[in-house]
Amino acid sequence: MPQGFERLENPARTAAGAKLKRGNVALSLTISSERSSKPLRVNRALLAELGILVEEVRKSTGAAAPAADGLLRVRGVIEEDDEGDESEEALAALDKALVRSLDEVLRALADSRAGEGKALAGVITGHVDEIEGFCLRAAERAVAQIGVVRSKFESQLAELLQRAPPLSEERFAQEVALLVGKADVREELDRLTAHIAQARNLLKEARPDNPVGRKFDFLCQEFNREANTLCSKSADIELTRIGIDLKGAIERMREQVQNVE
Repeated sequence: MPQGFERLENPARTAAGAKLKRGNVALSLTISSERSSKPLRVNRALLAELGILVEEVRKSTGAAAPAADGLLRVRGVIEEDDEGDESEEALAALDKALVRSLDEVLRALADSRAGEGKALAGVITGHVDEIEGFCLRAAERAVAQIGVVRSKFESQLAELLQRAPPLSEERFAQEVALLVGKADVREELDRLTAHIAQARNLLKEARPDNPVGRKFDFLCQEFNREANTLCSKSADIELTRIGIDLKGAIERMREQVQNVE
């Protein structure tokens, strides 16, 4: 804000917050006048106060005192002479015009973002479709993984049975359950399928009065968590490759979701 217009900061924050729900916004106000420049004057009270502070610092630290031009550069020391300024009514009218101008800028920004959002919705839908394709391939490969898992299971089971002393029935059941659980990726695939449905619902629900960006961001974290578990449970090279491709698709979607309000 230019000096003297700091009073507009809070109305500007309020106006921006009403139009934009996510992200950082930088606003700059520049004021120019067609009238001749106002005469300048020195704020002698502030200058005297600065002089006292400078003398205290010089005595306590031994630092050299600043030159006069340095003091004059301090904000507020040089002021425009307000004598003959506009009336309160004129200032109120100016403030109203500036806030109205800001509203026009924010509406234009919102319209531009809405157009970008329509294009972005198609991009994100493509990523969701890609993720669904990898999940379907993973489900098919998980069936083929059963043979690999069975061989490993039989080998480890034989090792458990040959231990001396033999395992107790309870411990044996625990080991078997652990081996089976490590190879079963159906739960992860079911959750991924549910996340895909939720992503499509968010795309349908997105409106200016119903921002979904943060929800989508959290959903991407859940997508990534299930993909990581899928890869860690994989006992098949091809399934691992599918899992890695799945993680790449999720990351591409996550990057786009950062642009969604």
